[in-house]
Amino acid sequence: MENFRKVRTSEEEMPLPFPDLPPDVVEMKVKEGSKIRNLMNFAMAQMELKGRRQIVFSGCGRAVTKTITCVEIMKRKLGGLHQVTKVRYKTVLEVWENQDPPPDGPAQNLTVHKNVPSICILLSRDPLDPNQAGYQPPEPRHEAGEDTLGSSAKGLKRPLLPPREELLPRKLQIQVSDSPRGSGTTAGQLDH
Repeated sequence: MENFRKVRTSEEEMPLPFPDLPPDVVEMKVKEGSKIRNLMNFAMAQMELKGRRQIVFSGCGRAVTKTITCVEIMKRKLGGLHQVTKVRYKTVLEVWENQDPPPDGPAQNLTVHKNVPSICILLSRDPLDPNQAGYQPPEPRHEAGEDTLGSSAKGLKRPLLPPREELLPRKLQIQVSDSPRGSGTTAGQLDH
């Protein structure tokens, strides 16, 4: 394959796996190189400013994790969204061109068909069928001043938990003895 160069990639077009979607539903097609900020700005504008009730995020291959990240950000920012997730495989077609063609013939191309994982996630302000495979109900809303797992309601990162003794390196652990000598505690090796 060192003499070949990828010249084209195309994805198999597949219908969305959600029945009864409105024809004008917004589909956010997340790609590996997509910027999350750009995706979220557009998606949030659709849901908040244009009053859309539903939005679909889809991605395949290396874009699956970015797709999930976008959905989690939207759920956290908007709250109260119902979710249905569908996972499937999609065929991606790659065309590779020979960089070192035979001198007496045309350039040779190699076509590769890859089956890559694909995800489609429907977010809806309206209730969805809870018996549907892949359904997740909205997360319970928290009051403005309520503290969840030690973080503020503004979505700040959780504070670090205090270190536990078994996680400290042996050199930093303090040993406690019951001997009557001294104060009853001896400092372990505290050199850094």
